[in-house]
Amino acid sequence: MRTRVSMVAIGLLLVASCTQVSSESSGPTSLPSSTTSTSVPTATTVPPTTTLPPVTVAGRVVGPENQPVTGARVEIDGITTSTGSDGFFGLMAPAPGTLRISLPGWVTVEIAWNSETPFTVVEIAPRIVRGIRVGAGAAGDDEFFDRLLLLADSTAVNAFVFDTKQEGGKVLYESQVAPARESGAVEPWYDPRQRLEQAKVAGLYTITRIVAFDDSLRIRFRPEEKLAGGWLDPRSETAWDYNIALAVEACELGFDEIQFDYVRFPAGRTATISGQLSLSQAERVAAIEGFLAQARERLRPMGCAVSADIFAIVLSMDDDQGLGQRPEELSRQVDALSPMVYPSHYSPGWLGFSDPNDHPYEVTAAAIDDALARLSPGTILRPWLQAFWWSSSQIRSAIQAAEDGGVGWILWNVSSNFDPAAIPTDEELTAP
Repeated sequence: MRTRVSMVAIGLLLVASCTQVSSESSGPTSLPSSTTSTSVPTATTVPPTTTLPPVTVAGRVVGPENQPVTGARVEIDGITTSTGSDGFFGLMAPAPGTLRISLPGWVTVEIAWNSETPFTVVEIAPRIVRGIRVGAGAAGDDEFFDRLLLLADSTAVNAFVFDTKQEGGKVLYESQVAPARESGAVEPWYDPRQRLEQAKVAGLYTITRIVAFDDSLRIRFRPEEKLAGGWLDPRSETAWDYNIALAVEACELGFDEIQFDYVRFPAGRTATISGQLSLSQAERVAAIEGFLAQARERLRPMGCAVSADIFAIVLSMDDDQGLGQRPEELSRQVDALSPMVYPSHYSPGWLGFSDPNDHPYEVTAAAIDDALARLSPGTILRPWLQAFWWSSSQIRSAIQAAEDGGVGWILWNVSSNFDPAAIPTDEELTAP
C-alpha cells in the first residue's frame, strides 16, 4: 500500500512508537493486593519486542544547478511520497533499503540508504534526448524502420518520436478511443506495440506526437468544436477531452512521453477569420495553458512525461503572436518544451542575416539562448531542429548549437530520411 507521510506525522509516529516500547518493557508499577496470601506475587515478565520501530527517511531532491525539483516520486520498500515545491521529502520506512527517485522526463536515480544518514540530498538530471522523427510511412515499413534502428545504433540518436495522431486528425493505429473510431479518424499504419518493443530493446526513449487542434476529421464529427477552417477551438473542453483520451491510450501502450503539436490557435489567413485576434492575449494563452495542465494532470500519475511543440518565433517576442503560446506560461505545465527552430522559416534580416537559412549555428543558438532565459525552472528545453533543405554539415552545425547550449534536440524530416553523415556519434559528442 502506498503511503504519503508529512514530516509532522513522522515526528508523531516516532514519539508514539517510543512511548509504546517504554510502556511494554516497564512491567507492573504496583503490587496487586491479596486477602488470601501474605506472599508477594511474582511479576509477569514481558518478553522484549522484536519489532523494530520504523525509520525516518528525509532529504531533498535537487537538479544539476542545486535547484529544487518539485513533484519527484520518492520510493523505498513500496512506500512513496513526492517532493514539495522546495524539493524536500519525508517518509517512514520499515527498514533501510534502496531509495528510488523518479520524475517523468528525468533520469531515474537509485541509491542505497541506511538509518545512519539522517538527511539525504539526491541530485537528478533531466534526460538529454537526441531524437529523430519516425513518420507513419517509416513506422509502417519493416525495412525502413530497421534502417532507423541501425541509424540510432551507429549515432548519438537515443530517442524516436512516433506519430499517433497527425495533421488533419488521422489516428495512425488501431485506437480503441470511441470518438476516434466513430468519426472515422482511425486509419492504421503501424502497430505501436510492436515498434515500441523494438525501440525498447534498442534502448531508445519513446515519444509520440499528437496533433491537437488541427483536426478537420473531428470537426466533421463535432462541428460545434470548430474555430475556423480545419481548426478545433482550443477553448473547447470536449476537444481537450478527445486529445487527452488519445494521449492516455498512448501512455498505456507504453510511450515514455506524450508530445502535443499544433497546440495553439491557427496562424496565417485562418487566424484573420477565426475571431481569435479579438480575444485578449491572456485569454488565448489561458486556453492553451489550461489544456496542457489538464493533460499533465492525467498523464503524470501514469508515468508519462508531457511536452509541447511551439513556434520558435515566440521565444524572441514579448507577445504570443496571436497563437496563445508564450514560453513562460506554457513551460509551467509541461516537462519539456520543444520550439521548432527552423532557420529556413525566419524572414530576411533576422539577426542581421539576409538569408537566416545560411546560418544554422547562429540562428539556432540565438533561439536556444532566448528560450533558456524564459522557461519555468525545471522545464526541459528540447528544440526541433531542421533536417531538410540543408547539407549534412549544416545539420551538424545546428546540432552543435544545441549541444553547446546544454540541451537535447530532435531532428525533423517529413519523410524520416536522415543522412547518417549529418548526425554525430556518441564518441564525437564526448570527445574533448
